[in-house]
Amino acid sequence: MITELNERSREILRHIVDSYLESGEPIGSRTLSKRLNLDLSPATIRNVMADLEDSGLLYSPHTSAGRLPTDAGLRLFVDGILEIGNLTEDERQSIDIQCAGSPHSLEGLLEDATSALSGLSRCASLVLAPKTRSPLRYIEFVNLSPGRALVVLVTESGIVENRVIQTPRGLPPSALVEATNYLSARLVGRTLSEAYEEIIAELDSHRAELDELTARVVESGLAMWAGDGAGGGQQGSLIIRGQAHLLEDVTAVADLEKIRALFTALETKEEMLKLLSLTDTAEGVQIFIGADNTLFNLAGCSMIVGSYKNAEETIIGAIGVIGPTRMNYAHIIPMVDYTSKLISRLLGQQS
Repeated sequence: MITELNERSREILRHIVDSYLESGEPIGSRTLSKRLNLDLSPATIRNVMADLEDSGLLYSPHTSAGRLPTDAGLRLFVDGILEIGNLTEDERQSIDIQCAGSPHSLEGLLEDATSALSGLSRCASLVLAPKTRSPLRYIEFVNLSPGRALVVLVTESGIVENRVIQTPRGLPPSALVEATNYLSARLVGRTLSEAYEEIIAELDSHRAELDELTARVVESGLAMWAGDGAGGGQQGSLIIRGQAHLLEDVTAVADLEKIRALFTALETKEEMLKLLSLTDTAEGVQIFIGADNTLFNLAGCSMIVGSYKNAEETIIGAIGVIGPTRMNYAHIIPMVDYTSKLISRLLGQQS
């Protein structure tokens, strides 16, 4: 489509999108004629805008109003017209510092990275944490308080992951020791996906010599690590931060309802996991705008996401931001790109 537009049409589309990203308001031909460096009359600009509207790139929200870009117009702008900016040195340092806090914990690194992205972009940030592929070196259940325990897992690649689980009432301390010994005997030296089905089958057939409370602890630990029993957590887990940023630009009740719909979808996490899993075979940054995805079309949002790799240069997850369709693409795209590459670099140093 971009090759079918002449220079004049591209320039007018660029100014309309720039105006939309800045204010969210439609812009008319008379205002455009004053802003453009081209020697064009309002009548000529109106004709070009009409052609762009016929092509599905612009629309008029009200009779006799100016024009706004459609999702297709935004997509064309991002793919073929947008000039990507650069991060400032302060922004790079901010991301570096926040991500350096937990150099040996994958979960800590991803938590810090999502917090950094959310704060700098003023959008919601999210990360798809990988399923555990490396063989396990160590696993332990640690009592935190009545009803809560910490599960600590260390892989042979040196990555440490922690999860808090709920434990049954009246659980004796010895049950956590027994659960640790039981899973250690079956998991150490193997990947979770290799041992998962075998352990579940053993628990189901009551061949495991565990009392009921200890068996429930073992099942809770497995469910937490394996994505609620989904055969080893094929999709990984989702971390979301900064949802409140999505409310900062909401002015109308209809917009608020759209954001609420997105919040509901984010809570279920299933659609986001499916979407982020598309990055398993994709290099670089991907951009999903409004109608590109049913979830974002409903909420009037866009997502910018980049994949990250482990020390073996294998894509194992993705990180990105969700924001309004009129987010600052030129600034946020390099921000996501830098953060995803930083995670890859830090994971490579852990090997």
